[in-house]
Amino acid sequence: MTSAHASVLQAVEQGDIAKLTAAITAGDDINERNSEGQTALLVATWQNDIAAAEKLIAAGADVNAKDNIADSPYLVAGAQGRVEILKLALANGADLKSVNRFGGTALIPAAEKGHPEAVRALLDAGVAPDHVNRLGWTALMEAVVLTNGGPIFVEIVKTLLEAGADPNIPDNDGVTALAHAKARGFNDMVAHLEAHGGK
Repeated sequence: MTSAHASVLQAVEQGDIAKLTAAITAGDDINERNSEGQTALLVATWQNDIAAAEKLIAAGADVNAKDNIADSPYLVAGAQGRVEILKLALANGADLKSVNRFGGTALIPAAEKGHPEAVRALLDAGVAPDHVNRLGWTALMEAVVLTNGGPIFVEIVKTLLEAGADPNIPDNDGVTALAHAKARGFNDMVAHLEAHGGK
């Protein structure tokens, strides 16, 4: 860059809001990318830099711009439980059907990684609870199969079921979430799954 000021991307990477404001005011490319294909908004999302994300989104940054591995600010905010940034993305054009490199919506990793607030925000925004990723798993299945069955994951299973998630969508081997929960001894999950018609 030949200008005397830091670019939008440099300012975010440095965590410098004053430089970011100057770069935006100077008309720098709001969706400039680094070598990994990440925009400044995606970098801010990974850093959970809410102030930078707010400024970038207000200036028109693309919440759906994907990097070289198909991560976008919206998808990362959901997957990492960056709830404030997720809500900003949802209010500013997030593509609810956008999928990550595993073919999953933001809801699936939010459930698997234990982010109940993100799960609720995504469901409230209208993300389909029964989307199946390339592994053959829904958010409900991942909340059972890829977790320790602890209280946060029980809460997520309950939230998904109350939002209408189908407990009987099996994995690629024909095994249901209930069967997986029983095999793992996740009794609280079993109770919720059975109460919602799980087989």
